[in-house]
Amino acid sequence: MNFIIDAFEPAFMQRALIGGLIAVVATSLVGTWIVLRGLAFLGDALAHGVIPGVALAVLWGFSPALGAFIAAIVMSGLVSAVANNTSVREDTAIGLLFVGMLALGVVIISKSGSFKTNVTAVLFGDSLGITQSDIRNQLIYTAIVIVCTVFLYRPFLALTFNEMKAQTLGMSPRLAQASLLALLSLAIVASFQAVGTLLVFGLLVAPPATATLLVKKVPLIMLVSILVGFIAVVAGLLISFHYGTAGGATMAGISVLEFFIVMIGQSCFRVFQKATSKEGSHLIHTP
Repeated sequence: MNFIIDAFEPAFMQRALIGGLIAVVATSLVGTWIVLRGLAFLGDALAHGVIPGVALAVLWGFSPALGAFIAAIVMSGLVSAVANNTSVREDTAIGLLFVGMLALGVVIISKSGSFKTNVTAVLFGDSLGITQSDIRNQLIYTAIVIVCTVFLYRPFLALTFNEMKAQTLGMSPRLAQASLLALLSLAIVASFQAVGTLLVFGLLVAPPATATLLVKKVPLIMLVSILVGFIAVVAGLLISFHYGTAGGATMAGISVLEFFIVMIGQSCFRVFQKATSKEGSHLIHTP
């Protein structure tokens, strides 16, 4: 018990815990749709696409969250513009902008006086440096994500599982896609301080992917994803505090590890079921 109490006694660890848990709520709600719609590559690209905005914010001294949101919206618009106005496939447009925005961000950061420190904070986050102001901003962004998720649940659900039916009901796939990208941008902004722009993808995809192995209904996937994410945050911070590892990377890594633990556990359970069913069948047919 002291292992847990000692870790979360310092104020900075309490703020890191709160910030991480808030980030998980935002990323789990949006990440569920990302996973179900097969948009993981887009989520990864957009997480990298915010780097120029954050870099400019660091360089010019304004809110990194605002810079990240503006950059995410710009990248979303560029992806749509390239895909809709050229013969280039959407995944190719995403790949081009993924590399371009990442390179631009690193170039901008390199112009600052403390390149190594700034680029590390932007790319990998600073979970132990989260402030009360950061938490307040996270709460605002996450509240918006929650409200929008509730109001847009039916359109997202229809477009995820039956796009043709959604169109006949008057729903616009492009509008729903734009709304999802906006929510994805908010989720990234709410999370990058905790785990960084490179590792936020882990919280966006790993907990929802793990949840889909356990449950099938969308609301349950969201709830289980949040629970899985909470475990990753708490365990990651405990390991970070006691063993001196990077907080954001440890949280993201554990969220991925949880997926493989569940996957292997289910595989072992199926093998056990088959073995016991064969043994039972053999006993029944033995004279």
